[in-house]
Amino acid sequence: MDASHRTAFDPSYGGGRYIGATDDYDGARAVVYGMPMDWTTSFRPGARLGPRRIREVSVGLEEYSPYLDRSLDETTFFDAGDIPLPFGNPGRSLDVIDGYVGRWLDDGKLPFGLGGEHLVTLGAVRAVHRRFPDLAVLHFDAHTDLREQYEGEEMSHSAVMRKILDFVPPGRLYQFGVRSGMREEFEFARAHTRFFPFDVLEPLKGCLSELADAPVYISIDIDVLDPSSAPGTGTAEAGGVPFRELLAAVHAMRGLRVVGFDLVEVAPVLDPTEQTQIAAAKLLREALLSYA
Repeated sequence: MDASHRTAFDPSYGGGRYIGATDDYDGARAVVYGMPMDWTTSFRPGARLGPRRIREVSVGLEEYSPYLDRSLDETTFFDAGDIPLPFGNPGRSLDVIDGYVGRWLDDGKLPFGLGGEHLVTLGAVRAVHRRFPDLAVLHFDAHTDLREQYEGEEMSHSAVMRKILDFVPPGRLYQFGVRSGMREEFEFARAHTRFFPFDVLEPLKGCLSELADAPVYISIDIDVLDPSSAPGTGTAEAGGVPFRELLAAVHAMRGLRVVGFDLVEVAPVLDPTEQTQIAAAKLLREALLSYA
C-alpha cells in the first residue's frame, strides 16, 4: 500500500509537530495536518503560514486541559505535517487535499486540519462527504462565505460554503457567529442554511439534539472571534465572540459524531503578539481532547 500520505511534511520547511503527537501512525486515532494555502485571499495574505506557526507555539501549552480534566497523553494522534500543495493553483490544491484526507479516512483516522484560507475546507469536506453522504457541516465564521464569485472568480475563500452547498443539502449546513456579508448572502443564508448570525454558543446548544445522530464536520474560521482575541487573520471583523464562548462551543459539541474538523485563516505575520496563534493552538488541543 502507498504510505506516502502518512507523512506529508517537508522537513526542510520547518514547523515541528503539534505538542503530544505520537510517532505511531497505525495506532493513532486522529491525524493533524496542515493545508498551507492562501491563493485566493481577498484582503491580507499570510494564512498559508498558519499551520506551521500553530505547531510551533503549541510547545507553550500544557498537554493537560483543566476544562476537560484530560491530557493529550490520554488520546493518540499523528501529526502528518503540511500537505504539499501546488502554489497558486486552487483547483489542483483542493484535489490534493481531497486525496490526502480521503486516504486518512479510509485508514480509520479522524482528520483535524489546519489552514490556510477557508477555501481549503472544500477539499476536505468533499472527501468526508463521499464517505458520509448524510454529513452535516457546522460553520463558525465572521463571514457568510456564500458568494457565487469574488471579482469574477468562483474559486474563492469567500465562496467556500456556497460551493459546499453543491453537494451538502441546504438544511445540513449550520452557520454560527456570522456578522459580515452582502445583503444577497444574508438573504440566501436565511432561505437555504440553518443560519444563526452574531452568536455562537446559545444557538448551537439549540441545535445539538437535532444533530445527535448525524455525522458532523466542524469548520472554524478564527475570525469568528473578535479581533481583540484574534487579530492575526486576513479579514478581521469587529464585533465577534470572545474566546471563552468559542471554547465553550467546542466543548458543547463533545457528544456529537464528529467525523472531521478544521481550523483556518490564522495569519501569523499579522499578529506579532502571537495571541491568535496561541488561541488557535489551544482550540486544537481542546478539539482533540473533545472529539478524538
